[in-house]
Amino acid sequence: MARWRPHRRWLSQGIDSVVIVACWNLTHLFRLGFERWWEARPSYDTAVLIGTVLIYNLALLFFRVPNSLWRFSGFSEVQRLAGVCAVAGLLVAFGVRAGGLIGIPRSVLALHPFMAFMGMCGVRIAYRVLYEHARSRITTSTHRRRALVLGAGEAAKILIAGIHRQGWLVMGLLDDDPAKQGVSIAGIPVKGTLPEVSRVAGEVDATHVIIALPGASTPQRRRSFELASASGLRVLTVPSETELRDGRATVERVRAVGPEDLLGREPVKLDEASIATLVQGKTVLVTGAGGSIGSELCLQLARYEPVRMILYELSEFALYQIEQRLSRQHPDLALVCLMGDVKNLDHLNRVFEAQRPHLIFHAAAFKHVPLMEVDNSWSALQNNTLGTYHAALAAAHCGAERFVLISTDKAVNPTNVMGASKRLAEIVLSHLAGVSAPGGTQFSAVRFGNVLDSSGSVIPKFKEQIAMGGPVTVTHPEITRYFMTIHEAAKLVLQAAALAKTGQVYVMDMGKPVKIADLARDLIRLCGQQEGDIPIVFTGLRPGEKLYEELLADADQTLPASHPRLRVARLNDQHDAAWMKELLRWLQQPALNNQSLRQALQKYVPEYQPSPVEESSALNIG
Repeated sequence: MARWRPHRRWLSQGIDSVVIVACWNLTHLFRLGFERWWEARPSYDTAVLIGTVLIYNLALLFFRVPNSLWRFSGFSEVQRLAGVCAVAGLLVAFGVRAGGLIGIPRSVLALHPFMAFMGMCGVRIAYRVLYEHARSRITTSTHRRRALVLGAGEAAKILIAGIHRQGWLVMGLLDDDPAKQGVSIAGIPVKGTLPEVSRVAGEVDATHVIIALPGASTPQRRRSFELASASGLRVLTVPSETELRDGRATVERVRAVGPEDLLGREPVKLDEASIATLVQGKTVLVTGAGGSIGSELCLQLARYEPVRMILYELSEFALYQIEQRLSRQHPDLALVCLMGDVKNLDHLNRVFEAQRPHLIFHAAAFKHVPLMEVDNSWSALQNNTLGTYHAALAAAHCGAERFVLISTDKAVNPTNVMGASKRLAEIVLSHLAGVSAPGGTQFSAVRFGNVLDSSGSVIPKFKEQIAMGGPVTVTHPEITRYFMTIHEAAKLVLQAAALAKTGQVYVMDMGKPVKIADLARDLIRLCGQQEGDIPIVFTGLRPGEKLYEELLADADQTLPASHPRLRVARLNDQHDAAWMKELLRWLQQPALNNQSLRQALQKYVPEYQPSPVEESSALNIG
């Protein structure tokens, strides 16, 4: 086959020519019968046949039929062949009748295109059937990836049509619908219901279980996962309904089951028109553009066609990565990639004056709680609070329309320096909103909780520990956190930006909190292991951690927003110019020791209450 591959196009046309000649003779046989099919032909029949083959070959080239691969032949190939036979058949018939060649029967001219069409389609179908059969035999004897599929709907049908080309052999389907029991979908039998997965998997010698239920509810997804994982086989899934709708994946691209599949988050529905009005044709700047949230924000913003996007990032490698992704996915988007530190006000002013952004999303932050708690607490305040002030000030000076701060649930009644620094950033932003001129920059903030698979998240850490054979370390059996996907968080940030009025803090609906220990157990099972094989070890709360996160401070007054997944927190953040001047003087002094820093921080953020563990650590360091 390798020897013939360079000549594939000529070989394809040669086989089609043989089919055309054979169909010409079969048409005469059908018209004239066995006794006369050869003798009754006129003397010029051979010349007409040569001309017919030539016309068909020119039509094949015009419709680019020889360029296609027969093993991928499908409906588009059938359409092109139909066009070839229709055009060539008409030309041959016109030429024969115009030339007065009445010895060629009209029924031959009429029937030959149909027979040629069926013949050329038939050889392609036969080739594809033989190719797929041979490939499945090779795959079965070598890789032996034998899948049992949960679900027998449209997704399963598309999945079966696609994954066998990737070296899979589908051994059977399972579905709870009684009407589907005993039937076949795309030639694969439905062998039982979902609870029978362990029994059927053993009977068909399956190596994997694939969950093909993209439109299932969260309880249904969790039930199917628990049933599949009980089989002891590796569990995969098709992309979720949200991924399919957003075009981020196709059904046949199976992937490992992730925590986001089991969280119970309903898809986010956006007011696309308001976001498009906010972003389309505007210059957008994102600080921390290479981080987890910053990079996803950039990708989401690019969908709404800004005229230019400025990526502002301190990490060279992170900036390179997001620049490459945006260039690949949105090649027409004008990008400006800038290295910079939000603590450098002069550089921010020069950048903002030169680029004149209409919208600024401030995602640059130090956010890892334990790392920021003891040795890097002053750096956290400098970056998260002073950096926010600098970025917001530069936005106001250049006349930007909106400035959106990406905040955190850890800013509510904070017990750690990172949360307190973000709460102080919100207060600073509220002050700037109060003193800004009417029609000037609108300042707002958006709070949300932990993001799955973000840098610093527990998910990558747990996966690494499981890959090493354990143990998986969790700080406390009862520690809970709110979680959402990066994709969902970025969408809600854009929605809040489109709705926000100056001085408002938007709070995302984070759903139900999740126990970290339960999340660890799910991840162990997702990796095909059992909790007895990978132990979970509880190490105790780290400096600054608390068992439960909050989304709204106790004294906050909240109002519903026009979007059901958002609420507005009205905060008591009124401070005069003297307070702001004193805060800036404090932030701009040389680094303080931890004990002095925490005492001063409580003055500016009254709800900040350092945890006992934190205070102990501070005293030891101070």
